[in-house]
Amino acid sequence: MEKPRESRRDAPAMDDPDTGEVFDQLTFDDNRLIASLSGEHDAHLVILENAFGVRIDPRGNVLNISGGVSGRAEAAATLRRLYDRLAAGQQVGAEDVRAAAKLTGEAAAPPPAPLAIKTPKRLIGPRTPAQRAYMEALAKSDLTFGVGPAGTGKTYLAVAHAVGLFLSGAVERIILSRPAIEAGERIGFLPGDMKEKVDPYLRPLYDALHDMLHGDYVERRIAAGEFEIAPLGFMRGRTLARAAVILDEAQNATVAQTKMFMTRLGEGAKMVLTGDPSQSDLPPGETSGLSDALALLENVEGVRVARFTAADVVRHPLVERIIDAYDARDAARRNKQR
Repeated sequence: MEKPRESRRDAPAMDDPDTGEVFDQLTFDDNRLIASLSGEHDAHLVILENAFGVRIDPRGNVLNISGGVSGRAEAAATLRRLYDRLAAGQQVGAEDVRAAAKLTGEAAAPPPAPLAIKTPKRLIGPRTPAQRAYMEALAKSDLTFGVGPAGTGKTYLAVAHAVGLFLSGAVERIILSRPAIEAGERIGFLPGDMKEKVDPYLRPLYDALHDMLHGDYVERRIAAGEFEIAPLGFMRGRTLARAAVILDEAQNATVAQTKMFMTRLGEGAKMVLTGDPSQSDLPPGETSGLSDALALLENVEGVRVARFTAADVVRHPLVERIIDAYDARDAARRNKQR
């Protein structure tokens, strides 16, 4: 891929002649990209100001950054990375800006090998250090666990990895699965035929595929049997060879179901289990297969575990604070019980 044209110029720190305040100056050549970088009503710049404790003053295609030395440096580095994303044809939204602000220091350095996954609709890369570690694990192991709260990209990146493997010819099929139990509901009590019963549970997996691939392409691959999206129970008795296989919401699988799923792994296959052990919808007293597998297999050769926390949430910033509040309450309850 051709490297984007260099189109920014950085000036050394300068003093404002009116206030005497020290500021850094970034100059970008493409006014169209600088508008996208700043966001509507400079919303992206406000996010970075709050993240780094600086002030960013836009002057046409020039950004003046004032504040502490380290804050100025981190804000400037983040702006450069975001501008490079735009110059490479990627989109930058508020979530991307918040995520980029978390990638500072060594975590922001380019990885030794490219991790970005190119799909027909978008280029997908890590937004946080934990996502980078997860994508590295996906690339290097045959069985990967992605564990942590909702909104951290566990499922989305696993699907992106599967799509990348399929498009490159590394696998012949993509198989996406979920346990058909969630939020206290059981599939037998839902109205409709089998497809109508299970589709609501599998919708997030359909959505992820359609976010990366054109709808008609997805439907053709499903019709050809190359993409399969099915409840966990449909995996029993099969050997899944030369396939990228994902079990999403794995905390809702029992120990027996999880063992059954993992032992479907066949020649040339890659398998990922994602979920949040703290959010199991299994009946009281039923051990989550995800928690059991993590305790049993984390140190087994060929298995990698990527862990996420609330700090890795790339949804609305309030989601991170909600998760933190629940985690703090649960920790306080555990301490009282000791």
